[in-house]
Order: sequence, then structure tokens, then C-alpha cells
Amino acid sequence: MKTLFGNRRRELLAQLASAKLDGLLVSRPANWYYLTGFTGDSGALLATKRGTALVTDGRFTGQARQETSGVRIVPQSGSLLDSAGAWLASQRVRRVGFDPQQTSVAQLRALRKSTGSRVEWIPAAAIPEGPEGLRMKKDASELALMRKAAILASEVIAGVAKLLKPGIREFEIAAEIEYQMRRKGASGPAFETIVASGWRTALPHARPTAKRLRKNELVVLDLGAILAHYCSDITRTFYLGRAPARIRGWYRAVQEAQIAAIAAVRAGAVCGEVDGAARQVLTGYRLDRYFVHSTGHGLGLEVHEDPRIAKGQSRRLEPGNVVTIEPGVYVEGVGGIRIEDDVAVHVDRTEVLTRFTRDLIEI
Repeated sequence: MKTLFGNRRRELLAQLASAKLDGLLVSRPANWYYLTGFTGDSGALLATKRGTALVTDGRFTGQARQETSGVRIVPQSGSLLDSAGAWLASQRVRRVGFDPQQTSVAQLRALRKSTGSRVEWIPAAAIPEGPEGLRMKKDASELALMRKAAILASEVIAGVAKLLKPGIREFEIAAEIEYQMRRKGASGPAFETIVASGWRTALPHARPTAKRLRKNELVVLDLGAILAHYCSDITRTFYLGRAPARIRGWYRAVQEAQIAAIAAVRAGAVCGEVDGAARQVLTGYRLDRYFVHSTGHGLGLEVHEDPRIAKGQSRRLEPGNVVTIEPGVYVEGVGGIRIEDDVAVHVDRTEVLTRFTRDLIEI
């Protein structure tokens, strides 16, 4: 693992050199882990051609020394940004990149004050890919972990499906989902578990409530587990009772849309075209106006990463990408249906990592 983290830092430094940058402020915890192995939640990582330093406070300095190798641990003195700026100033670097999405105007002002006029702060858009770009392309070890995380989530949804019955409350189901995740080895949920029933299934991100499940209504479960730092994400839709023809038709449309989008996933495919494959099917069923979100997103150390599988996205999929494919139909006041799986892109094939039936389950 030490070699793995070191290789990643070398790749990043090569990008910095190409962008004519002397260093980069890394302020996103997932990127700290990816580049160093550090799992603390407070700090600033400074990658420069003269070396890499992790600034953190006394709660995490011992942990940082244990988890990292080849990284200088700089104890925080005063504010985090003052300490980071002081270390950078001591390294005689001139052009340092930062992530404008993670750095506020006030924080940038503090950094400029702490480093002085000798350091020029450059928005990270000057870097072709950056840590997030490196993270998009998973290596074999990362894919192995993501495969296990996806199987774990699949086993949880299979187990919880047996508990779905009239009278049980949505938040009871959510609690059981997260309990089963941890029993199976997950460190926790990848996001707030979604459990929705009845008309609430038309809310794509419905939070669990005290509502009790009732006969003859839809139930949507959307869950993800974190296993060894990597996320999974799966959604399935159930029906309590015998589904009417309208619901069966909607489900068939969403299922066919997902099949079409998964078939479009391959190395070299344009992300927007994968999204279009799902929308084309739903258009044929005259349901496209009820599909209110993108078809999918990247997955990895965070549950939402690049690449985005959305309309207008021109990025091409590459081997090592892992994306969700999750078309849905949401009819306000009636209900919604979503089917989601995690798909890995290989050189000559794709692999669906989640493993639970995609057919409508009537309970």
C-alpha cells in the first residue's frame, strides 16, 4: 500500500509539472486518503515538487504518522490555513494550485496572507485531471474492493426484502438496512438510506419517515455501503401485493431503459450517449418527462464522483471507471420506480458489480 500511495503522488506531481505548478493544496478528505492513506477528518495536504506534507492538529498527528509513509507530518500551530501557508512559504514554491470548489473566498484570502506575495494561487482547473481525475480510473485492487462492497449491498437488500410487509415503518426498514450493513463488515452507509413507500416513491431522494407500509403500494429501497473506504449504491423497487397493469408497464419501461444504458456502457462511450440510451427507451413509452434526474454518476471513495452519466456530458468512459446506471420514472401523487446497479468499465467488457434480481418483486 505504501508503494501504491507513493505512485499516486508521483502521478499527481507529473500533472503539476505539466501545468507549470510547483504544488497543490489538497483539501478534500477522500483525496488525502487516496494520495496518502490518511483517514483523519481535519487537515490540509500539500503536494509539492520538494515533498509532500500533511498539516493536521494534535488529535490526528499520531494517527497520521501511523497511516502514512513518505509524507511529512506538520503539527498545526494556530489556524490550519496559517500553518499550511507557513509551510509552503518555507518551501520556496511560487505557483500553487487549489480547488475552488473546496476553498472559499475567505480561505483563499487567508492563504494569500499566510504565504505572502511570493506565492501565486492558481485555480486547480489548470490541472488536466488532478486527484479526482486519478480517482476515476480504479486499479485492480480498488475494483476488487468495490466488487465486495457491491455484493455486500446486494446481500443486504436481499435480506431486507424479506421484511417488507404492511404495517412496518419506513425508518424501521432503514435501521435494519444499516444494522445489516455493519453486521456484514461495512463501516457505515455510503449515504442516508432511502426508504419510500406509496406516493412518497415519487420523491427520488425521500428520507425514511414514520409512515407505515400498506398493501397495494410501491416501495423503493436505495442503499449503499462503505467497505474498506469504497462505496456501493443499489436501488430496487418492490410492490406490496399484485401490481396493476399501469405499474407493471412503468416498471417494464424503466427496466428496459436500464438494460439499454448498461449495454451502452463501454470503454470509449460518450457519457451523454449512455444517458441518451436510457432516455430513448422512456421516450418510446412516453414516460421521458417523468425521468427527472441523470442516468448515473461515478462511484468510488465517494458515492458521487466523476464521470457523470448525464445529458450533454462529452467525457468518454475509460477502463477503470465505475458508474451507477439508475433510470427512474416519478409520477407525483402516484409513485415512482427506480432500478440502480453499479457497473465497472474494463478494456474489452463491462461488469455489473451489484447482484440482485432486477425483475419486479411482488410481495
